[in-house]
Amino acid sequence: MWCGPGPLRPFNGSSDLSNPWRGSIHPRGFRQYLDYANGTLGDWGIHWMDQILWIMEEKWPRKIYSTGGRPVKGTSVLTKEEQTTDAPDHEIAVLEFESFTVSWEHRQFAANNAEKGENVGCYFYGTEGTFHQGWIDGWKFYPTDPKKPVIEQKAQLHEPDQQNIKELWADFLGAIKSGKKPISDIEEIHHSTNVSLLGMLSYKLGRSIRWDGKKEQVIGDSEANKLLSRKYRGPWEYPKA
Repeated sequence: MWCGPGPLRPFNGSSDLSNPWRGSIHPRGFRQYLDYANGTLGDWGIHWMDQILWIMEEKWPRKIYSTGGRPVKGTSVLTKEEQTTDAPDHEIAVLEFESFTVSWEHRQFAANNAEKGENVGCYFYGTEGTFHQGWIDGWKFYPTDPKKPVIEQKAQLHEPDQQNIKELWADFLGAIKSGKKPISDIEEIHHSTNVSLLGMLSYKLGRSIRWDGKKEQVIGDSEANKLLSRKYRGPWEYPKA
């Protein structure tokens, strides 16, 4: 039941608990198994792509290219004896929109002394400076003019989860009563989710793709379009609108 419509796999696979890359699908490790999720881009990308689409008032990219690898975790394994993750531990995705280009990067080997500053969030590069939309540390604006001060605002996160989930639920319930759209509207989140999935689609194909956002189809690429959905296992049926 936990595997749902995805492929049926052993609960953990390997008994070698000393190796963090083997087994451990449940409860949170599934994010790095492409049978059930889409790696770091599918996990974290949805949140940050949502910030980009929200601020830039866009819905979808028109061209996407992504590449990556597993130099840290190594070649993936899926046998009766053991199973490992198979998502990339580093990935770069370039997404071309109508008026700007997004460059996404994540790395398992990201934390090092050569890179100063917060390594999580979105950077917006403008004519007057650079705006960093962070998470725990809030946001900062770095003016192009070095004589001007850096402007910043600390994050307004509430305990115990530091994610303001209580406020989001209150906004959602208020939207039901008032008939207004919630802050996190389902159509907007659909577009944000698609951006991340398109990056992973390009990664799996090993080539760039062109996207028709209105039709939600890859342009001129039947192989890519076949990967927009997959056959469900067992009694589950793929939902159709």
